[in-house]
Amino acid sequence: MSRRPPPSSNIAQNPALAVLFILAATVFIAATTLLAKALGTDALGPALHPLQVSHGRFLFAWIAIVATVAALRPRLTWPDWSNHIARTVCGWGGVTLMFAAAALIPLSDATAISFLNPVFGMILAIPLLGERVGPWRWLAAAIAFAGALLLIRPGAEAIQLGAVLALGAAMLMGLELIFIKRLAGRERPLQVLFVNNSLGLVIASLAVIAVWHPPTPAQWAGLAGLGVAMACAQFCFVNGMARADASFVTPFTYMTLVLAALYDLVIFDVMPDAISIGGAAIIVTGAALLAWREAVHRR
Repeated sequence: MSRRPPPSSNIAQNPALAVLFILAATVFIAATTLLAKALGTDALGPALHPLQVSHGRFLFAWIAIVATVAALRPRLTWPDWSNHIARTVCGWGGVTLMFAAAALIPLSDATAISFLNPVFGMILAIPLLGERVGPWRWLAAAIAFAGALLLIRPGAEAIQLGAVLALGAAMLMGLELIFIKRLAGRERPLQVLFVNNSLGLVIASLAVIAVWHPPTPAQWAGLAGLGVAMACAQFCFVNGMARADASFVTPFTYMTLVLAALYDLVIFDVMPDAISIGGAAIIVTGAALLAWREAVHRR
């Protein structure tokens, strides 16, 4: 393993292929929330604790990524351990809270609130990265947060708790974006996935000890599917982002919201109501405005 950082990879820009990768990622991401909901409720057996669901996600994703690394044998360099550890702790915490939220609220609501993570990333970049934020990006953040407040639905205790958990997940994943930015360009994508999932598996294995109990065969299958789907989503997302500008591919990530609502309707017979649709539309509007301003800022 070399300690010297690799040169920047020159991946050919291919917008059409980037869109296909991103759309594939949305299919897998929506599938992870569906499986998390099935595992966190009694759909596949006695409900599993979110920490156990999160452990299964990291375990089987790690197995899939290790198999890929063994097959491709990429050149590995010395990791930036401090940023990797910080990124993994935030990612593990965000995923665990999201899985807990998915068991309590409609998948469309949980997915919509998760789109706040770039907004949190923008806000946290001010003190942590020294970035300057103009009025347009503050307006985008305000719009997105207004949608989140709508989805929290004060007065409905269980749904309010689920929405707050999803909001916490978005905040942690927004903080994770800060450390992803610090790692960008320093290490190859496959190495980043390998290190992230290896560290995540260690953290998740320690956290699950107190709540672990033997899953049913159906739950084992669900956990395996969850982990593999997450690994595939990460692979597709990283490759999509590498082949086109973020401002071009970001709008296609909103397909996750449509797929999550569709999965919820078909599998759990949950139809999004007017508040769900309205809150999601407001959040997507704010997130889209933020993506546009990020593109203008880079230019």
